[in-house]
Parts: sequence; C-alpha cells; structure tokens
Amino acid sequence: MTTHAMTLEERAARRAVRRSLVRRRRATALALGLGLAALVMGVVASSGDDTAPRREAQTATPAPTKPRSVPVASAADPLGSGKPVTIAFAGDIHFESPIRERLASSPASVLAPIAPMLEEADLAVVNLETAVTSGGSRAAKEFTFRAPVGAFDALRLGGVDVANLANNHGMDFGTSGLRDTLVAARRAGVPVIGAGINGRSAYEPYRATLNGQRIAVIGATQVLDDHLIDAWSAGPGDPGLASAKNEPRLVQAVKQARRTSDTVVVFLHWGTELEGCPTDVQRSLARMLATAGADVIVGSHAHVLSGAGKLGKAFVAYGLGNFVFYASRELTSRSGVVEVTVTGRRIDAYRFRPARISGGIPYPLAGAERVEALRSWRTLRSCTGLRP
Repeated sequence: MTTHAMTLEERAARRAVRRSLVRRRRATALALGLGLAALVMGVVASSGDDTAPRREAQTATPAPTKPRSVPVASAADPLGSGKPVTIAFAGDIHFESPIRERLASSPASVLAPIAPMLEEADLAVVNLETAVTSGGSRAAKEFTFRAPVGAFDALRLGGVDVANLANNHGMDFGTSGLRDTLVAARRAGVPVIGAGINGRSAYEPYRATLNGQRIAVIGATQVLDDHLIDAWSAGPGDPGLASAKNEPRLVQAVKQARRTSDTVVVFLHWGTELEGCPTDVQRSLARMLATAGADVIVGSHAHVLSGAGKLGKAFVAYGLGNFVFYASRELTSRSGVVEVTVTGRRIDAYRFRPARISGGIPYPLAGAERVEALRSWRTLRSCTGLRP
C-alpha cells in the first residue's frame, strides 16, 4: 500500500468520530424537542410503523467510541452483537468523458457532491464498471471502458469502502488488464470483490467487523457476453470474475459466508438494460440467494433505477442505476444511494437518497425535486413482487 493510502482502520476511526459528532448533535436536538413537548403536552409518546421514525431513533443514539471492541456473538444469534450497521449502496461507475477530464484535474472532486452520503454510512459499496489499466488487449465487444489508476483515489477520497468488479466491463482489457486493476486497487487501499486471480479469490467476500457485527460482502455478475463467458469467468488457476451464471458456485459462496458472518450481502450485476422491472432470472436468483442465507441483495446494470423492498426477511434492490456515468437521457440520469440499516440478520430500515447525474457526476436532490424522485422510486416496486 502506498503511503498516501489510509488504512481501513484509520478510515473507520475517522468515520466513527464524524458519525459520533453528528449523532450527538441530533441527540441534543431530540432531547430539547422532547423536553419542550413534555412541557406542552405533559407526555412524550411515539408510534408508527414506517421506517423513518426508527431511523431517527437509531441516529439519535451516540455511536460507541470503540465500535470494534463490542464482543461478537455467534453466527447462530440472528442479531449478532445487537448493534445496527448502516450500509450504503450505489450503482455503476466508470471514468469515461466527461468524467475522465475531471479525474485528471482533481480525483477528490469526482464524488465530492455526494461523498457525504457515502461517508455517513458505516460501509459504502459501489459497482466499478471499468478496467483500471494502461495496458492489456481490448476485448472484441462494442463498448469497452478503461480508467487510469487515479480512479481508485477518486473512490477512496469519495467515501467508497468496497468496489465490485464483477460486471460486463471488468475484463474489457483482458487478463492483463484485470491484474493491473487488482494491483491498482491494492496500492490505493480500496478493497474489491467479484474478481480475482482464481475462482477462490473471485468469490471470496470482503469482510469487516463493524459495531461488533461481522459483515461479508460478495460480488458476482449475471451479465457476460456469450462469447466471453468462458474467458472471463474465474476458475481453478484462472483469473477472472465471479459469475452468477454459475448459480451453484455463488450459492456455495453465500452458504460459506453465512457460517461465519452476522450479515451477508450480495452485490450483483444483473438485469436488462433500460428495463426498470426485474427479469424472471433475477427474481429466481434473488430467491435462491435469500434461501442460501443472504440478508441484503442489491445490484445494477440496467442504467435505470428499479424497485426495492423485502423478500421474506431479506432486503432486495433490483436496480441501483447509474452513479458516476455519462447519461444522455433523463431516465438514465436518475441516480442516488440506497441505504440499509441492519442488526445482524434483521433489516431495521432502508431508504433511498435521490440524486441526478449532470456531467457524469451525481448531485443530491432537495426540495420538490427530491420529493418527486422519492415518489417515483416507490412506484418502481409495483412490478418486483417485493413488499415495502
């Protein structure tokens, strides 16, 4: 790791301090508000079954000063340590023009408008849809994406903790390009999932202990060009991507992670481009992974937002849309962050924080635009078979 790359422990400590300050301010405001209400009404009460009040109650509790010191419960305990963890998810990222010019000028500026959303979460995961290399051989396909090593600096400075490489652009510049990507990620201090020097490492989850909870995040792709499936899929001794087309292998990875984790997350590349409703294949895979032990299942690829909700006890978000990506139409410019709060295997709350892409960069929405974006996002659930 290069000297400029902050360690995961340092990043976690910095985030813990930031969240603690924010939560203490909220707790103070909440206490003042409750005190005033008690004077006026003589009683303080709370009720409701929507996710927003529960989220406020969670954020009003000061974060522990040493989140990693909480004893870890056994995997048999559905609540793990009993402490909630908030995970932020965002969709597709590449660094083609006009983003490439911004990256060259200032890596920190690429995600600057939306970085606070990612930094507020305990963990932030995105899909990196490009090869990070200056070499390799261009794949025989219509669109290929390439980015310089500064791409990982932009992710790290923008609050991203983990990047999924399992997608239909992860090996746009062949095995050599993939190896360069893995090296660049390691040097920048950005963990990656969904790709590796062999099948074992490609399906290996990213692991972290946050608030005493053991989190595992697995990456895989269901989208691969037919003529590239064999060459791009990781196997024994073969570098490549974790393929969700090999369903038994992916299910095995989930079951293995389940044995030693409190929360299991699967980040997928799946779906049909520009289609907001999930395919039958997506629905089938989501059920399969939830049955195998996945608690949170999210994905991207369609370049448009799709619905989200509960599948049994698991949370599923079928389409995260574009994130840092050129967007030539209004539909593909709709973006945002899906935030899920979990306590072990229990989904406590989830919310969508809308953004709009301009010049390839996502900008958070506010006011009437935000209200309309939230309304539109909720309607996407109608064709998913998920429940709110």
